[in-house]
Formats: sequence, C-alpha cells, structure tokens
Amino acid sequence: VASLIIIFANFSDIGLAFTLIIDGAFSPMAGLGGLVGVLIVGFQRAAFSNEAGAGSAAIAHSAVRTKYPASEGVVALLEPFIDTVVICTMTALVIIFFNINGTDPQSVFDYTAEHGSSVILKATELPISGVDLTSLAFDSVIPHFSYVLTIAIVLFAFSTMISWSYYGLQSWKYLFGKGKTADLVYKVLFLLFVVIGAAATLDAVIKFSDAMILALVFPNMIGLLFLFPRVKKEMKRYLDAISIKKEAIQDGAVDITKHM
Repeated sequence: VASLIIIFANFSDIGLAFTLIIDGAFSPMAGLGGLVGVLIVGFQRAAFSNEAGAGSAAIAHSAVRTKYPASEGVVALLEPFIDTVVICTMTALVIIFFNINGTDPQSVFDYTAEHGSSVILKATELPISGVDLTSLAFDSVIPHFSYVLTIAIVLFAFSTMISWSYYGLQSWKYLFGKGKTADLVYKVLFLLFVVIGAAATLDAVIKFSDAMILALVFPNMIGLLFLFPRVKKEMKRYLDAISIKKEAIQDGAVDITKHM
C-alpha cells in the first residue's frame, strides 16, 4: 500500500523510471561492466525471493487436499509473479523515484558495479543498499515509515524461519524416518543455526543461503525432468476436468459435481 501511495504520488515519472531501468539493463556500460555478474546476482536474488526451482514450495503445496494436483501447481505459479514481479517492481520504482525527485543530497545516488548491489550516496560518498536504501526511499515520502518497515521485516523474518523449519523437518523425516528422537535432533540443529545466523554478518548469511539454495536447485531440476511426463499427464487431466465442467454449466446441468 505504501509503495502504491508513492507510485501514484510520482505517477508522472513512471515512464522515466522504466526508461532508466531498461537503459541501465541494456546499455553498453552494463554489458561491458559485467553482464554475467549482474545475471548471476539477479538469479540469486530471484531464487532467494520466490524460491522458484528450489522445490521448497512443493512441500507446502503438497499439504493441501485436492483431486487435481495440477490445480495447486497453477496456484503456485502465482507466487513468484506476485512476489518478484509485482512487489519487487513496486519497491524498485519507489527507490528510483527517491533518486529522481530527491531534493535532499542524501537521496541522490550513483549506481556502481564496484560495491556489488550497493549504490553510492553523493552526499556522503558511502555505499548503501538493501533495507537501508529502501527505508530512506519510503521515509522521503511517508515520514517515519522506516519504523513500519522494520516491523514488517521482523515479521517476514519470523515467518520465514517458521516456514523453512517446516520444509526442513519434512525433508528430515523423509531421510531419517519419523520419530521423536529424529524430530528433536532436527529442531536442536535448526535452533543452533538460528543462533549462528544471528551472530554472523548479513553478507555471510546471504552467501550461505545462496549456496544452499543452489544445492537444492540442481537435484530438484533433475527430478523435474524425470517427472515431466507425470506433470504433463496431471495437467491434461485437470484441463479435461475444467472443459467437462464448462460444458456441463453451458448445458444447464443441475448437478455438475459428478463431472468433477
């Protein structure tokens, strides 16, 4: 909601913002300055954001009750679109507006490849990125919104720990079997990593997370190749069921549940 407020407040600059994004992505400087590196960072952040290809989301979706597994797969397709395409684009626009319309020198920055994903504030000549840059951008239009953002980040972090602990526990049970001892061992290990992660630097945590997600992606993608015929079969069964239901509705059938 906050992003939309800022976007509509700067609606006249949306065209310029997207132009800057496209020019920055496809400019000769971007190509010569490390296109491969930018792609790698992009894939890392995308996988970190929506977990697409890691196989973790399937653990959550497999817990639902449905006659057609493909229907849950269609629902799962919405997640990376909403999370990465919609939400991340809105956040990016807020940050770009912060740079375009900044009257305060603290809000004007240069992009740089020397500090990874950071930008250089012109006022201080210091690199800034991530949550700090986002907080400044939101605060520039909605005063003190950084406090709300902090609460949101804490809630996101907490919910992430809960969901990933569930994913890990299900995988642990699959590998080592169900039982109180196995569950207790996993929970102790998980809590130890929570403490280690809190004590380590953010950069170290992100790099470790990227490495672990990469370790998940390779076997998962291989498994998907083997399961592709099964997925195709389930998708066809689901689409056929939808067609039958539509025909039943068009024919004015009173009870169409038998078709499903």
